[in-house]
Amino acid sequence: MSITAERKTEVITENARSKGDTGSPEVQVAILTDRINNLTGHFKANHKDNHSRRGLLMMVNKRRSLLDYLKKKDEGRYQALIAKLGLRK
Repeated sequence: MSITAERKTEVITENARSKGDTGSPEVQVAILTDRINNLTGHFKANHKDNHSRRGLLMMVNKRRSLLDYLKKKDEGRYQALIAKLGLRK
């Protein structure tokens, strides 16, 4: 259900704003999106796993908060991030 260390470093390097950047909203949203996608697949096979579903909802809310913050601070970075991650239709 969790992402591997190799996948996490890959996601960080793809979305980092500069070398050594691990805490920017872009990186945090990308990691959360990867974890959410993994859990979504998990629920296709385990539809009664309500404990993990609670964690999924918390991750979705955290991602939404980070996206709201980024939209308020810099609209261009927000638009670029949702286009890159494919979050909006």
